[in-house]
Amino acid sequence: MMLTKPLLLLRRVARNLVARVLFGAVLALAMAAFAPKILPLVPDNWQGRIKPDAVIPILNVLASTMLTVTTFSLSVMVSAFQAAASQATPRAYRLQLADTTTHTVLAVFTGAFLYSLTALVMYRAGFYAPETSVVILGVTILVIAAIVVAILRWIDHLSTLGSLDDTLSKVEQNAREPLARAMANPALGGLPLPEGARIPASAVAVPAPRGGYVQFVDMSKLDDLLGASGASLTLAVTPGVHVLKGRPLAWLLGKVDDPDALCACFTLGETRTNEEDARFGIVVLAEIAQRALSPGINDPGTAIDAIHRITRLLSECEGPRDVPPEFPRIEVPRLSAADLVEDGFAAIIRAGAEHPQVVGIAVDGLKQLESSGWAEMAPAVKAAQGYALRHARQHLVVSEDRDDLAGRL
Repeated sequence: MMLTKPLLLLRRVARNLVARVLFGAVLALAMAAFAPKILPLVPDNWQGRIKPDAVIPILNVLASTMLTVTTFSLSVMVSAFQAAASQATPRAYRLQLADTTTHTVLAVFTGAFLYSLTALVMYRAGFYAPETSVVILGVTILVIAAIVVAILRWIDHLSTLGSLDDTLSKVEQNAREPLARAMANPALGGLPLPEGARIPASAVAVPAPRGGYVQFVDMSKLDDLLGASGASLTLAVTPGVHVLKGRPLAWLLGKVDDPDALCACFTLGETRTNEEDARFGIVVLAEIAQRALSPGINDPGTAIDAIHRITRLLSECEGPRDVPPEFPRIEVPRLSAADLVEDGFAAIIRAGAEHPQVVGIAVDGLKQLESSGWAEMAPAVKAAQGYALRHARQHLVVSEDRDDLAGRL
């Protein structure tokens, strides 16, 4: 499924910690405010059974404990995410921040605190009649049940939160979707730009309004703007590329009524994101491997794990599907196998050139990719294997290590 601008914004809101906690807070306040409205649905013989004195102590306990639990959980979350950033890569920190389990748990804790505090205020201010206590007790029981479920999820989640294994899994999982989308919708649904194609001299540049990373291109909106005037467009950048202010985002052939509207179809940001950037997840996995191979950490096992994950991801890329372009007025530079292989293996080969086991695993992974269904993958893999062998010959001192590596090719 192609990602649209409204869906992109909805996904960003859904994965935002503040948005989810705010939703939990609003829901809690609504429950406290509208709980008395349920009273007419309660049988008359139940309304007098529960007194305020039976409910208020429970609310006091919830209000005092949930504030403490929320504060403690926030500190644990920050410590875990900082550990992930220091052990893996700062790019992994942003992926951890999108962890929906943590968001939901914090939303439940915050909502429970606000509900209990609001209910206490309503009682003390006289907004709750004594007979509404049965309703407040019922709602409080539901809140307690939600807290119990959240605590159980939180305990299970804390066992892996911030660990290197959890970070690697999250990076791999987040990399898989944009890669699959890039295979299903080649060139963002546009017309693939032939390699070495030249821009016509009559084409007009669409300048970037500011500098930053291209995070998203609204192809549907671009196609609508072009269709109204019969113009065509050639993208100069794709998601993941960093541009400077005034540099071309695209080249326009023809005229449109509102050229500034073309710029608005490009979402630029200060950070690189993985929603439409098929290469970003591979780059992050390679960064984790590089850090693991640094002298200060010296953890070849993590680098090998990252290589295996990169190999799995690339093995799932069977090549762009041969489908008619959805937006034939827009030419888009296509994703190449050579770029993916370079992103995944080149930096690891350089960083691990002195580690025969790491280079050997990288070469083995590349050899497995030779049989990929993507025709472009084999020559890219062959080039990477030669690159690995040249580095090994330069850095490996023991001849047996060099011969073993050469024998794997």
